[in-house]
Amino acid sequence: MNLIEAISHPLFAKLRVTSARLGVRSYVIGGYVRDYLLGRECKDIDIVVEGRGIDLAKAFADDIGSDGFSFFENFGTAMVMYDDLQVEFVGARKESYRRESRKPIVEEGTLQDDQIRRDFTINAMSISLNDADYGELGDPFDGLGDLKAGIIRTPTDPDVTFSDDPLRMMRAIRFATQLDFYIEDKTYKSIAKNKDRIGIVSQERITEELNKILMAAVPSKGFRHLFDTGVLHLIFPDFVKLHGVDIIDGRGHKDNFYHTLQVVDNVCLLTDDLWLRWAAVLHDIAKPATKRYYPKQGWTFHGHEDLGAKWVPRIFRDLRLPQDGKMRFVQNLVKLHLRPIVLAQEIVTDSAVRRLMFEAGEDID
Repeated sequence: MNLIEAISHPLFAKLRVTSARLGVRSYVIGGYVRDYLLGRECKDIDIVVEGRGIDLAKAFADDIGSDGFSFFENFGTAMVMYDDLQVEFVGARKESYRRESRKPIVEEGTLQDDQIRRDFTINAMSISLNDADYGELGDPFDGLGDLKAGIIRTPTDPDVTFSDDPLRMMRAIRFATQLDFYIEDKTYKSIAKNKDRIGIVSQERITEELNKILMAAVPSKGFRHLFDTGVLHLIFPDFVKLHGVDIIDGRGHKDNFYHTLQVVDNVCLLTDDLWLRWAAVLHDIAKPATKRYYPKQGWTFHGHEDLGAKWVPRIFRDLRLPQDGKMRFVQNLVKLHLRPIVLAQEIVTDSAVRRLMFEAGEDID
């Protein structure tokens, strides 16, 4: 299958010339190929080189006169800016991992070696930039078929894929959420099986994936997957505590976990503001700690909004989220989230409105 239209941008023709001059074979790989086939825009272009990626990147930067060049010798990668496009170069490689670390042992390899170490079949497709087969799709694991069927699947044994790089478990759930895809059964079971491996991943990387899930059109899909596989219990236990319904004397309360997911999805229909979405996630976070049962009243959660607001700085700290005005914005919304309910009732005083406007300040909207 030829995808020459996918590489019609001038940078690819220039890369073809530079690669030929250096005598190396180069390919576009991963997200750019996937997004082109999905009809999605992608400004991050990954180039894999059978040889030293840094050498090709340097030569390419010289050929186009770009001063937006940086390289990372330890990782064998380089980045070149071309107009508003970010082009990242890496040498084709084999990787193996120590069990206690996400840092791989790297050896030079072929395109096929590089493709088999990729996370998912839909991210292992390549397009040739070489004279002999320019524009040809390389798809050894039927990523195109999985793309058409809407399936997330690993190129090789998922136990190996996830044990080697546990962040891929969250990436599987993130892609399934963003693209509204189905995670293939063996891959899904492997996430649950290997979930404890997430402990070797840095909090920053975990939170980056959480934020991407939260920025999807329907984040609840991702959070349900995280919950059902047990990953959420390890990375966000405060949220998991919302799950469940206690019943006394035949009286229960709503499941605050699924209620919160519905609130998040509702908010996402109205805004793509990440911090408003975090406010939705955390608005009832202290309900488990304030839950009480009284025979006359039933279940109560008095003061959960105030306690939840006090918890926000700690939760943001734990998740390595910013400790600046964004955190204070979320904290304020959690604290005040019950107040508009009163204003929606028929009888409301001017002083109540003024009081809310004063306490909300710039967050009144």
